Amino acid sequence: MELKTKDGGWNPYLAGALVGILALVSVLATTQILGKTNYIGASTTFVRAAAYLEKAVSSDYVDKNEYFTKTKIRVDWQFMLMIGIFLGSLVSSLTDRSFKIEKVPPMWESRFGPSIGKRAIGSFLGGIVAMIGARMADGCPSGHGLSGMMQLSASSFVALILFFGVGVLFARLIYVRRKS
Repeated sequence: MELKTKDGGWNPYLAGALVGILALVSVLATTQILGKTNYIGASTTFVRAAAYLEKAVSSDYVDKNEYFTKTKIRVDWQFMLMIGIFLGSLVSSLTDRSFKIEKVPPMWESRFGPSIGKRAIGSFLGGIVAMIGARMADGCPSGHGLSGMMQLSASSFVALILFFGVGVLFARLIYVRRKS
């Protein structure tokens, strides 16, 4: 198996295998260290990060808010994993020389124009929709895809089908131009 693709990027099969190994190691390590099984996921970590930020502004509100108290605001291994994912992707893109700063990605610009404000609003609204969906599904695509599939969870199969199906549908609606 080649480590790199023809364009110099990481081989997706190798990357997928490494993520699978990470998922298994995380289960084994947390079971041994913490005495309970913890699975990989991201959406709860972002809720915790939001609670940390909100606590700096209005700690009374966060302390009384059932949603925040239920998620147990803390820096744990998943929080550190999210930081590691960011740093790992940064190092990866720097080492394969694919890192670049773009104000507006080319695909977005060709469909919607070069407006940075429009892109920022679209990204912000998309993030809100994605987070609401992840909370409603009781997990994000990484949680359902990695951890749920590892457990052969029926709800994870359904969630992943919906995540990807709706994602494909919206990508086609947004990016495919219709002939006039």
